[in-house]
Amino acid sequence: MIARELIALPAFVEDVERGLSSSPKTLPCKLFYDQAGSALFEQITRLPEYYLTRAEHEILCDCGREIAKEVRPGVTIVELGSGTATKTTTLLQAFSRRQLQVQYFPVDISPAALAEARMRVESQCSRVSVHPVVADFSHGFSFLRNIPGRKLVLYLGSSIGNFDPVPAVEMLSQIRSQLAPGDALLLGTDLVKDPSILVPAYDDAQGVTEQFDKNILVRLNHELGANFDLNFFRHVAIWNPEKSRMEIYLESLRPQLVDIGLLNLRVKFANGERIHTENSYKYTMPMVREMLERSGFSLDATWFDRRTWFALHLARV
Repeated sequence: MIARELIALPAFVEDVERGLSSSPKTLPCKLFYDQAGSALFEQITRLPEYYLTRAEHEILCDCGREIAKEVRPGVTIVELGSGTATKTTTLLQAFSRRQLQVQYFPVDISPAALAEARMRVESQCSRVSVHPVVADFSHGFSFLRNIPGRKLVLYLGSSIGNFDPVPAVEMLSQIRSQLAPGDALLLGTDLVKDPSILVPAYDDAQGVTEQFDKNILVRLNHELGANFDLNFFRHVAIWNPEKSRMEIYLESLRPQLVDIGLLNLRVKFANGERIHTENSYKYTMPMVREMLERSGFSLDATWFDRRTWFALHLARV
C-alpha cells in the first residue's frame, strides 16, 4: 500500500475526514463546484423551479440605473465570486451610462471562469475595463486593499445564504475591515416564502439538483478513491422554518459501508442516515438589517423583484 503521506491529496481532505466521522455526517458545499458541478449549477439556474437567478436578474434590469444613481459616479466595482459575470453585465451597463469609464474587478477562484467573464464584459460593455483577480476567500479579503478608488463590492446570488448566521457575520466583517469610508456593499439575499416555492427550487422535477448534490460523491470517488454507489443515496431537500433555511442532504437507502481508499477510511451508514451537504438561508428584512449592522455596515437601500421573492441591499461603510 502506498503511504498516504507520499500522495498529493486535495486540500479538502480534512473537511471530508472530519465531516464523515462526525454525527450527524456532513460534507462541505464547496465540493459541489468542480468543472462538472459548475456546469450542473448553470443548468439549475435555467430550471423553471429555480427562481433565484431570474428574480435577481429582474432587479438588475429594472433597478440598475437607480442602483447606479444611489451609489454615485466614480466608483470601482469589485465582484466577489463573479464566476462568468453572466448577470453582472446588466449592472455594469447601468454604471457605464453614468461614468465615462468603469473599472471592474471580478474576483473568483477559477481562472477559466474569470477569462470567460472578461470576454463577456469586454464584448458587451465598451466603457468597462476588466481586471480579473484570482483569489480564495478562505485566505481572507486583503486583496480589496490593493484595489484603488472608492469601491462598490458586489456579493450577489444569495451566496451569503450558504453560511450559518455567525460565519456570515464573520465573513462580512472581514470584508468590512478591508473597506474605507465611502465604500459600499451590494448584497443579494433570497427571502422567506412559502415552502411550495422553496422546496422545488432545490428538488426539481428533472433531477438536475439531485445530480448536482451527488456530484460531491462522484468527486470523492474520483479524487479520493472512494466507492460510493450513487444508486444507494437519494437527494433530500427540506425547509426548516425554525432556522429559516433550506437544508440539503444525501440519504443512504440501505445499511452500507463505504471505503475512501486514499484516506484509509471506512464509513458506516445506517438505512436512512443522511449526509448534510448544504444550507441555504432565507431572510426577512430584520434578519438582513441585523446581519449587516453586526458586520459594521449600515443598510441604506433595498430593491426587490416584482414578486418580492428576492432582494438586493445597498449597505454603506
